Amino acid sequence: MTDLHLLTAISPIDGRYRTKVDGLALYFSEYALIRYRVMVEVEYFIALCEEPIEQLKNFDHSKFDALRDIYRNFQLEDAERIKDIESVTNHDVKAVEYYLKEQFDGLGLEKSKEFIHFGLTSQDINNTAVPASLRDAVNEVYYPFLEELIAQLEKMSNEWKEVTMLARTHGQPASPTRLGKEIRVFVERLKIQLQLLKDIPCPAKFGGATGNFNAHKAAYPQIDWVAFGNRFVGDKLKLEREQLTTQISNYDNLSAIFDNLKRINVILIDLARDFWSYIMMEYFKQKIKKGEVGSSAMPHKVNPIDFENAEGNLGIANALFEHLSAKLPVSRLQRDLTDSTVLRNIGVPIAHSVLSIQSLQKGLGKLIINQGAIDRDLDNNWAVVAEAMQTILRREGFANPYETLKDLTRTNDVINGESIARFIDTLEVSDEVKKELKHFTPKNYTGVDLY
Repeated sequence: MTDLHLLTAISPIDGRYRTKVDGLALYFSEYALIRYRVMVEVEYFIALCEEPIEQLKNFDHSKFDALRDIYRNFQLEDAERIKDIESVTNHDVKAVEYYLKEQFDGLGLEKSKEFIHFGLTSQDINNTAVPASLRDAVNEVYYPFLEELIAQLEKMSNEWKEVTMLARTHGQPASPTRLGKEIRVFVERLKIQLQLLKDIPCPAKFGGATGNFNAHKAAYPQIDWVAFGNRFVGDKLKLEREQLTTQISNYDNLSAIFDNLKRINVILIDLARDFWSYIMMEYFKQKIKKGEVGSSAMPHKVNPIDFENAEGNLGIANALFEHLSAKLPVSRLQRDLTDSTVLRNIGVPIAHSVLSIQSLQKGLGKLIINQGAIDRDLDNNWAVVAEAMQTILRREGFANPYETLKDLTRTNDVINGESIARFIDTLEVSDEVKKELKHFTPKNYTGVDLY
């Protein structure tokens, strides 16, 4: 078997791009999943010790810190020990339980070790560990990258706020706009979706074999286990407990999170394609890095590869997000195992998304505005001021203004400032209105200052 290496990895996330997304391994690797499971098990045991359970009433609370050190100081060799146990049990969560019992033996806590995983099913661990890892990854890795990109776009929109450019609707010349405003559109869209994402509660299932705390109630009927579950999940794990579930999470909020991540990626695809088009139109040049090659055959080329890389990776991410959001909420009766298999892949689309954001940041950082090309496009498209002219003529009660301007502009004749001025002179309107009409040029017909 070939050893895992950057050059032998099947997925480019673990190969070619590993160095760019390596931080996500702390949340989505097999090691990370095991560590989060250990964390949940330890915190659950501590929570039980804080309840009126006779068998745990004399447990030394000063040992809590040592118990938390089991997951705080969790190393790769600890995960390997759990995998060794799993090779015998053929059950990943049970292996964590047995590992913790070994740790309890080492701490002299043998008498209490049967309360590890007390009354739980595997999904009480998985459906708290996975959401916790997702929450931490999004907060500590994804949000900083996306917020940095938004800040970069906001800075660009301020820098180029007054740059007038020709708009394109259906690919055709349209009413002029400002470059800064067009970038600001993406800033607003991303900020809105980012806030919506942050507002979605990160869900967790915790309620025993079929969600009813059956075993818990059987052993300690005097305890309010629903209240306990809410405190444990909310206060200890900082997640939101789903109140009514089967053996597994309902996954509806997790699905909403993936849908929101997908929606952000759709906006980023839109952004990547727009900037690719602006580069194609020569509105931007790209900074040249010595030694880089744009084409193996054409030495002159400087390709917009960062925007292309971003678009490709965003598409892969969205295909996976779409599957996650559509599949996870669906399970046969009280559960089947398909969710477990799928959940192991949630780090992949997030990694592709983070990689794409980095590519966009790099691409945007290379841009140099080409004012000459922008101005040339404006100068070659005087027909766009016809909208302003026909609207003013409407105001003045001029007969058939739209049709009049259509006859002027919808031809193959050259239209420029001089031909527009000559046309205005032929109109039966006051000199004051003619002066008003002649005021408009492609460079000053930019509408309201929106920010």
